[in-house]
Amino acid sequence: MDFGVFDHLDRGSLPLDAYYESRLRVIEMYDRGGFYGYHVAEHHATPLGMAASPSVFLAAVAQRTKTLRFGPMVYALPLYHPLRLAEEICMLDQMSGGRLELGFGRGASPLEIDIFGPDPADAQDIYTESLEIILMALKDQHVDYQGKFFTLKDVPVALEPKQTPHPPMWYGIHAVDSAARAGTSGLNVISLDTAVDTSPMVAAYKAAWQEAGHASGPDPKIGIGRFIVVGETDEDALAVARRAYPVWHESFNYLFNYRGAAAPRHQRPSEFDAMAGLGRAVAGSPETVIEVLRNEMTVSDANYLVGQFVFGDMSPAEAETSVGMFIDKVAPILNA
Repeated sequence: MDFGVFDHLDRGSLPLDAYYESRLRVIEMYDRGGFYGYHVAEHHATPLGMAASPSVFLAAVAQRTKTLRFGPMVYALPLYHPLRLAEEICMLDQMSGGRLELGFGRGASPLEIDIFGPDPADAQDIYTESLEIILMALKDQHVDYQGKFFTLKDVPVALEPKQTPHPPMWYGIHAVDSAARAGTSGLNVISLDTAVDTSPMVAAYKAAWQEAGHASGPDPKIGIGRFIVVGETDEDALAVARRAYPVWHESFNYLFNYRGAAAPRHQRPSEFDAMAGLGRAVAGSPETVIEVLRNEMTVSDANYLVGQFVFGDMSPAEAETSVGMFIDKVAPILNA
């Protein structure tokens, strides 16, 4: 089993300069602890995402870590010019010695896309065109493209990625059909849904992966994301989680409430205990966390455990204590 991190980089109570430094210190712990990957979300106009430019934050991650792989989960493609983003991808992959992992999407929130000008109704088509251009730039170092949204004629690309033909690609799955498409395309995946709901997605993914002829290559990462807090006792961990999670949840809904809009498409329970009741979060002693996560991995059939370890108003000390205990007392047992 491999371990990774999904991070909204949601704002707590620290000043921003101290906030970024404290999060980078935790990311150094992931690196020393042997985690496979760090995946950061992109959000705008909301305290849910302080990595409004994932590339800028990940450039710092590249310099503060040695073996940890990292990347966006996901770049919201309607908010970028694809050629400019392809250049940033090449820079990050080269600066990290080939440790970049790529996630692309159309953007989780139409409200965020609308702020920057594109019509949210066009998001899927913009995503499709942008992805074609980015992959062309990374693979060929040259772009000739005529689409509805982008026209690029005989454009040389002066940069290239360290990993060829491009860094590994990721996709977030929420349904059986999207999981099957990801398997056909040979993408790594992460689900944030319940283990019971994730299980048929994993089955569809594996069947499509095999049918597409990817079996001769390396095994894919099939991830499942969970809020995780580890403490000396269940009571210690739950006290932190029950206080910090509602702060995260308020940020998760912030822009929708600000605009008076309908709730997010993938709404979460407002209290930690309800989230834990779904199996999508766990807070407790190492023994409790091991038991819950072992069951989640077994039921879902995922092979990549992706923790959301720092959220809400968790203090740097609380975060480092929890992550340290996971590394020392939980990961070795799950790995065994």
